[in-house]
Amino acid sequence: MNDQETVFLNSVFFVLGFTLVFSILGILFQTALSSAAFAVMEDLRVVGGVIIVIFGMLLILSAKYAIPFFISEHRIQARRFNNGFIFSFTFGIAFAIGWTPCVGAILGSIYVLAATSPGMSFLLLLSYSLGMGIPFLIIGAFASRLTSFIRRIQGFLKYFNIISGLFLVSVGLLVATGYIGLLSVFLVGSGGVISMEGQLNFLIAIIAGILTFLSPCILPLVPAYFSYMAGAAAQEARR
Repeated sequence: MNDQETVFLNSVFFVLGFTLVFSILGILFQTALSSAAFAVMEDLRVVGGVIIVIFGMLLILSAKYAIPFFISEHRIQARRFNNGFIFSFTFGIAFAIGWTPCVGAILGSIYVLAATSPGMSFLLLLSYSLGMGIPFLIIGAFASRLTSFIRRIQGFLKYFNIISGLFLVSVGLLVATGYIGLLSVFLVGSGGVISMEGQLNFLIAIIAGILTFLSPCILPLVPAYFSYMAGAAAQEARR
């Protein structure tokens, strides 16, 4: 197995690690809230929409002002295993549990969206994981070519919080007012096993995952992570 294949497989196990955490959270949401009364869920939808709008506004303000919630970090160290794949898997789990707060607004909004749609919480958080995990896998497959490109575009990441904030404000308003169901008719059509609103929520969750990956807290760290994995692979090959 060459270094490139080793790096890609490590990225697969890393993605599996944080996907496992988000999938478990989705199951917990679905189990805890799926039996809630319709009236309660309507109130939760309005409150949830307002919370998402607040998250979005905080993200926009954080582009200019120092907001404590987005400055502090809470990290969980993953135990270093001799087996690189096990380490990548545990690092993915630690990555999800000890989430960097500056992307907490996006992640928190997906939690709120999952809480307002408890019957689909598992699939929503799985979609979020896919949105964030697929770019990791793409870079893992072409690490040597894409890491230098990522370093060159870091100067544009200062606009990320504004774009993401506007996205969250729009989603929050749609959720709070109930218009998210009407919008889904125009975007995804009608019919199908999954409701139109559910299909739109999946699309929102995937986009949120991509935005999380592109955040200034995640994307700049990707080249360092893959460089570390490549170095670890070379070291293991010399043994």
